[in-house]
Amino acid sequence: MIKNVIFDLGNVLLNFRPLEYLYEKIPEKQKAHQIYEEIFRSTEWVMLDRGVITEEEAIDMICDRNKEKSQIIRNVMDDWYQMLTPVEGVAGILKELKSSGYKTYFLSNFHLLAFEAVYKRYDFFSDFDGGVVSYKEKLLKPEKDIYDKLITAYGINPHESVFIDDTKENIEGAAKSGFETVLFTTAPELRKKLAGYGFSSGVAL
Repeated sequence: MIKNVIFDLGNVLLNFRPLEYLYEKIPEKQKAHQIYEEIFRSTEWVMLDRGVITEEEAIDMICDRNKEKSQIIRNVMDDWYQMLTPVEGVAGILKELKSSGYKTYFLSNFHLLAFEAVYKRYDFFSDFDGGVVSYKEKLLKPEKDIYDKLITAYGINPHESVFIDDTKENIEGAAKSGFETVLFTTAPELRKKLAGYGFSSGVAL
């Protein structure tokens, strides 16, 4: 019997679409793609998720590599949290699960300042019983230790738990730790997949 539901945050509960964000700020698509690679595909971005450097340090390091683009990079990083808007319909599913008696948790790769910003901004965090975020633990999905951290921190039996993520590698990592898994695409599809674990139409059991 499923007793726990664990959500990823980025592109499950919160939209994270950096290229769309960059297209709005940088009219030239080729330049937008270059900035995307320099920031969102950088080693520093992963280091931020792992919590081993500050955002200020990351920006300085990226700018040092790209001096001619440094002002654009700083402008992009100045308000990138604004792209982190709720994914339609998912917060409602979370609330339904919580009100139906399921334990709900989050497990996400996330930067410190970005996490603090969204945690303050969105009420749906009050529907969680707890969670693990990468920067605090210095661990990243799909590393086994971050799933184990969630299990031990909250006394979770992974065989009684469903883990939801939009990334195949993270789903595979959770499965290796014993979780049932759902690869997220949309809220309606999530409802259908959860039905296979005993959830009724739109609400739990």
